[in-house]
Amino acid sequence: MLVMVAPGQGSQIPGLLTPWLEEPEFADRIHWFSTVCGIDLEYYGTRADAGVIRDTAVSQPLIVAAGLLAAEALLPRPSLAGAVDVAAGHSLGEFTVAAALGVLTAEQALVLVRERGRAMAETAAKSDSGMVAVLGGDPAEVRTAVERFGLTTVNDNGPGQVVAAGARTGIAALVDEPPAGTRIRPLEIAGAFHTEEVAHVAGSLGRLARTVSPRDPRPRTLTNLDGRVVTAGRELLDLIVAQVSRPVRWDRCMRTMTGLGVTGLLELAPASTLTRIARRALPGVETFALNTPDQLDEARAFVDRHRSTPDTHEGASS
Repeated sequence: MLVMVAPGQGSQIPGLLTPWLEEPEFADRIHWFSTVCGIDLEYYGTRADAGVIRDTAVSQPLIVAAGLLAAEALLPRPSLAGAVDVAAGHSLGEFTVAAALGVLTAEQALVLVRERGRAMAETAAKSDSGMVAVLGGDPAEVRTAVERFGLTTVNDNGPGQVVAAGARTGIAALVDEPPAGTRIRPLEIAGAFHTEEVAHVAGSLGRLARTVSPRDPRPRTLTNLDGRVVTAGRELLDLIVAQVSRPVRWDRCMRTMTGLGVTGLLELAPASTLTRIARRALPGVETFALNTPDQLDEARAFVDRHRSTPDTHEGASS
């Protein structure tokens, strides 16, 4: 059984689009995505440095565009929706998955993400806050330390990794006094996202999302809220919007994947974060990180090896 996943903010790396833009068809698609987003994705995805693409208004459209490019190249819609058994995006990646499966069009997803990124960047610019990953340690002790320094646990990524968000002063205190047996890793995210600090973003984004008519997802699609399967497109979009200010329960998504019998996990570009987590938390599940076009044939073979759906490469409908 195959699950397709898409990463969230912080997964961006300099040059992530470079190998794709060597192919004219992919370069043309990124040009179109740039027009929709109103930013030069070709520049940000090939020549901009890490500090520049850390900007939330840039990183969010860039990550979603890269994921959509990889998904469309892997298998065109609706074939991709027919080949995937389960799908889940991590935070921002929920938009990537929704568009890759046809719940939203690419254009709808990119417009929503453009506005999401802008609003979150504006909020982050007004506050001195950020996010850090806490790796290892006793879960109870980690949560106690996070709360002691006035931070919020915003991502639970399974055994040995949670993400905390809040004021830089609190983050500095956590770094200075880490819980026993932990390692603190700053994330390339400027803001305390998935907290009440950005609750107003969910409100404004929701108004825009109400103008969209989403389709129901074809494969089983999981929500970050609690890891359950969501079958209605409107409910899925509403949950994706609201998740801006809610904790990401990736641990529960992985629990559902296990319960469904997932055997293979394919991560869309920019891939590595979710495959690393899966290797630790989902023993026995084979992983594939799709980052470059020269991996496409191997990725298609991976899909064919793990999917349990009938062959829908030809004549499928969404």
